[in-house]
Amino acid sequence: MDRKEAEKMLREKGYGGFYLWYDPPGTYYDWHTHPEDEARFVLEGEITIGTQEGVYHLKEGDMLEVKAGTRHWAKTEKGVRYLCASKGS
Repeated sequence: MDRKEAEKMLREKGYGGFYLWYDPPGTYYDWHTHPEDEARFVLEGEITIGTQEGVYHLKEGDMLEVKAGTRHWAKTEKGVRYLCASKGS
């Protein structure tokens, strides 16, 4: 799935505020939250996102939705390019 298809799918789920993000190999984000529901759609590479409910390893074509206020962390060993989107809760 390319960026336009991913945006269309996310828009149908009520998401907006799209932007592309790239994290180089070795990037780590410690525990944090977001004020809105967030979605991450992997376009290239891999990323691991952990929540208190579990750990999710995302590869190209995978998407994860994280509800507003959910504590989570993220890391990539190989690098990742992903589409970010959000929606009000």
